[in-house]
Amino acid sequence: MNKLIKIKGDASIRKFYRKKNNHNTSVIVFAKKDKFQNLLVYDAINKILNKNKILAPKLYNENYSKDYIEIQDFGNETIFSKLNKKKISKLSYFKKIISLLNKIQSIKNKKIKNFKNKDYIIPKYEKKILTQEANLFCDWYLKKNPPKITKAKFSKKFKKITKQLTSNLKLKNNFFVHRDFHVSNLMVVNNRIGLIDSQDALIGNRAYDLASLIDDVRLRTSKSFKKKVFNFYIKKQKKLDIEKFKNDFEILSILRNLKIIGIFTRLAIRDGKNNYLKMIPYTWKLIRMRINENEVFHDLKKLLNQNFKRKLNEN
Repeated sequence: MNKLIKIKGDASIRKFYRKKNNHNTSVIVFAKKDKFQNLLVYDAINKILNKNKILAPKLYNENYSKDYIEIQDFGNETIFSKLNKKKISKLSYFKKIISLLNKIQSIKNKKIKNFKNKDYIIPKYEKKILTQEANLFCDWYLKKNPPKITKAKFSKKFKKITKQLTSNLKLKNNFFVHRDFHVSNLMVVNNRIGLIDSQDALIGNRAYDLASLIDDVRLRTSKSFKKKVFNFYIKKQKKLDIEKFKNDFEILSILRNLKIIGIFTRLAIRDGKNNYLKMIPYTWKLIRMRINENEVFHDLKKLLNQNFKRKLNEN
């Protein structure tokens, strides 16, 4: 007899259930809202990953009309939970993750048949998407944290700056980007690393996933550790313009973390998920760390200092 047990969800609107049938388990992903992205696209991306020998949940069954799919169960152990244990070498784990990232970034095929037998082509991570995401900071964070100048004035200046920052990106949009590549989405599966939460993948800048891994708001690491991981990635690359890459890494880290502040505030205001608010001070800390590394952030630093100096300088 099948038994369904609710699993703790993530920041999305999906619901997850573990299905137990004798000694076998699977996961039911339920999504009534945005089900095209959360069910059809999720499986399509997983198929591309598996085709490239990257461990992602396989589809067992689909009942799209009833808003769910049944997929492979990767268990409960994330790399995040592994790294929180004592006597674990963080760097050795991160080296394995970089190897996985290199494999992901070598994906060439961007097209696959979804379970409705229709072609799915991974879209481009256009600059306008990046700016829209960063602007979630204005849309949500300002609701609870008004700037010193008027919201309208701040938003106008902020949106002009984020647009300028995206125009300062140097690398092409030609790499598979997971978009949520961090240790909470990496699972320990029989001594291998499995990748989940891939439905938002796009074809974009190769620095993006490294920025989300190194400047992860959920996992606190020292600046020297971040530098070691960054340098390890660089060492493994061929024909990489390091100066351009570093520039893009810093810009994408800041844009991503501004987006995260907006999303975490939205989760609290709209969905009542207040536990995400406790990660915002560290997100500000990551922004402060990167904002001082590149002259390109001069205007953003000035604007944030004028309006959120205390937040920017919190420890």
